[in-house]
Amino acid sequence: MPLVDMKDMLNHAYRHGYAVGAFDLVSLDFLEGIMTAAERSRAPVILSLAESHFEYFDFELVMPAVEAAARRASVPVAIHLDHGGSLASAVTAIRYGCNGVMVDASSQPLSDNIQATRAVVDMAHACGVPVEGELGYVPGVEGEDAERHPGEVAYTTPEQAGAYVEQSGVDFLAVSIGTVHGRMKGEPRLDFQRLQQINEVLGIPLVIHGGTGLSDDQFRQLIANGVAKINYYTALSDAAAKQINENTKTDTGSGYTGLVKHLCATIATEVERCMHQWGAAGRADELLSHCQAWMPVEHLIVYNVHGVGKAGAETMIAEGRRILSAIPGVREVFTGEAVQNDAEYQYTWLVRFCHLAVVDSYREHPEHVAFADKLFRPVAGERISIDYQMLATDVTHIEYSNKEKVMR
Repeated sequence: MPLVDMKDMLNHAYRHGYAVGAFDLVSLDFLEGIMTAAERSRAPVILSLAESHFEYFDFELVMPAVEAAARRASVPVAIHLDHGGSLASAVTAIRYGCNGVMVDASSQPLSDNIQATRAVVDMAHACGVPVEGELGYVPGVEGEDAERHPGEVAYTTPEQAGAYVEQSGVDFLAVSIGTVHGRMKGEPRLDFQRLQQINEVLGIPLVIHGGTGLSDDQFRQLIANGVAKINYYTALSDAAAKQINENTKTDTGSGYTGLVKHLCATIATEVERCMHQWGAAGRADELLSHCQAWMPVEHLIVYNVHGVGKAGAETMIAEGRRILSAIPGVREVFTGEAVQNDAEYQYTWLVRFCHLAVVDSYREHPEHVAFADKLFRPVAGERISIDYQMLATDVTHIEYSNKEKVMR
């Protein structure tokens, strides 16, 4: 059950006074280092993928490795889209395996931010996925990510925060109280009174973007005032760059593998330090008992086609694949034909949902309804439909149970 519901994870951290690190990764070295630290610390962790970093890696190619790392872990893991650029970005992230999303509309006027975020919330909640919103603006000062966040700081106000959360429906809120993306210049000055007031108004997990450069005492005060998720990247990037620079000095004749030697260990050391500092270390087993497993559902239909020939059946199937694969929460659509000519049912659909919630939202989605009513059901009167949910009895053994069997 290591891949868990992110809302369960952060609600537990919020109630028990610690913070989970959301560590942005840009390569498999980062992924391995982060997971090594989580296992060593027995800490929950959020594997975060920022859309602003997609120019450095292929999101579609990286996600299977991220999901595999989460599934084989013995500690609670969530996978999060950070700073998504649009509703379409969130839909795509869920399709590839993220079970938490954040679409950043914080630079827009309040009403536009609420409207854009509400659209993401409606879609994601129908997929069982929690949503992080951002109110106020956290700028960049210096460092790798600074130029991606231009402009001046805009502080979150308690009054706007209450209206924003109520109208948008977000599960977590990223606030602006004085942190910056990238590196701090000078001594960080955070508005803890503002944070306390926001926490008192909302009573939901709060998020800090720009965790690099803060002191132990500042982190303690953040967590004491409702922060349950801390985004962290610049310090990891700087540590990795320092290690590579040291490698070039000690082994001038090395190739690529020599340049990245010890990179995973360097990243793991910094991540582990954060997990202990933020109170997440040693929480894994306790948290696992309070979190729902994040498991997909397989929607299986076996059927026969009447009234159209093989070419007509293939046309219907191809159109169905195109339409159904675009519905939010659908991760994969497999269509097949029986190998045996005398099989009781000649055709099958296997539609993989990211979460049990998609069973209902998929069934009611207008694109699915239109396809089923106009193209599928008129020629597939003889069919069986069954929804299966995957169950993980332990880390290595997975079995299927029949959740529902209905004739449709």
